[in-house]
Amino acid sequence: MPTHLLTRAPERKRPQLALHPEITLTCARAHEVCGPARWTFALALAGQSRGPVLWIAPGWERASLNPDGMAEFADPGRFLFVHPRRGEDLLWCAEEALRAGAVALVVAELPDPPALTPVRRLHLAAETGAEIGTGPGAPPLGLLLTPGEGGAPGIESRWHMAPAHDGNARRWRLERRRARTAPPKTWTLAWSPARGRGGLEVM
Repeated sequence: MPTHLLTRAPERKRPQLALHPEITLTCARAHEVCGPARWTFALALAGQSRGPVLWIAPGWERASLNPDGMAEFADPGRFLFVHPRRGEDLLWCAEEALRAGAVALVVAELPDPPALTPVRRLHLAAETGAEIGTGPGAPPLGLLLTPGEGGAPGIESRWHMAPAHDGNARRWRLERRRARTAPPKTWTLAWSPARGRGGLEVM
């Protein structure tokens, strides 16, 4: 069992939300996903979670998710959408939702990577929500969708997802670029109807 570097006390193993048996995200923490297919990553992860999904997106953006496209990955009826009109309210909504512990997955589309202090607040809020435990299934998990190469400091893990560009529109290249407990790694993923909604398989 791993130990903390300062206390040498055994570190409590946290629940995981698995996109695939090889690809897991620690619950009660905030994670980041960037790249042109970051929405696909979030939808596939939602398909593996239980209960409602809170999706927070800027109110000034005209683009929105298409229910027909969502349905292959997750039931659109599970999603609750929030569209704050001010940039500062995006992270505030995510923090409050994680702290409430009423949903297992909180997705926040951000125009820029957040600073270290807001990320720390998200971690603390998710841990509080895990203690309250009013939501279905696993403790809450925060997923930050950031543009470009991302770069939010202090996040539990950072992922980059993009089309595989191999002529197959149903394949993606997923990179785990940073994680506290796992090394960087790359996978080629394909959507698999046999795995049901959100089902991705490693090629």
